[in-house]
Amino acid sequence: MFFLSDMLNKKLNLPKPQEALPGRAKPIPTAAKHYVLKHPLKGPYPDGMETALFALGCFWGAERLFWQVEGVWVTASGYSGGFTPNPTYQETCTGLTGHAETVLVVFDPKVVSYATLLKIFWEAHDPTQGMRQGNDVGTTYRSAIYTFNEAQYQQAVASRDAYQASLKGAGRDRITTEIEPAGNFYFAEEEHQQYLAKNPNGYCGLKGTGVACAIPTAAPVAATA
Repeated sequence: MFFLSDMLNKKLNLPKPQEALPGRAKPIPTAAKHYVLKHPLKGPYPDGMETALFALGCFWGAERLFWQVEGVWVTASGYSGGFTPNPTYQETCTGLTGHAETVLVVFDPKVVSYATLLKIFWEAHDPTQGMRQGNDVGTTYRSAIYTFNEAQYQQAVASRDAYQASLKGAGRDRITTEIEPAGNFYFAEEEHQQYLAKNPNGYCGLKGTGVACAIPTAAPVAATA
């Protein structure tokens, strides 16, 4: 009984850096190309593309959500927000790497805005559940946005605050989503890349709150002469 409660505690609490698994120096093998979009998974990405990182539970369904969006050039499943370098899927599932299952989204901002991707992120899952998403329990399934610059960070925070107001009006709990500057993104194994394209009847635990997210409009940039 103690063993089971100890394991559950580890899965619901992030490890300290000194408690994390050691990992490895070399990246784990993964796919070369996106199974659906056919673009190189690790790049090079075309000039003008921007990158986003979202964690919203099991990355199988989350990745499919974003590769279907017009203007998204490539997506990938992987691990972010933790300590262990180049972790395996089995290692992240222990809760001892500190990572969240995360989706990398490379997109053309001329076609789809970061604000639109934020709206999709918020509405596709329940960001109030802490270290879980539905029946998927553990730190790896936490809600998170990892940002690549100050503009993304400010938009993410503003969108969270706006959605919190909408959730409060609907009688929902407080948002627990982690919003932090992006660190390392480690590509997951090939079998996890575009999993639901390869396994159309596979598991997808995505379930939103049913509450719409109104993204604040960014202040217009003053025209220059």
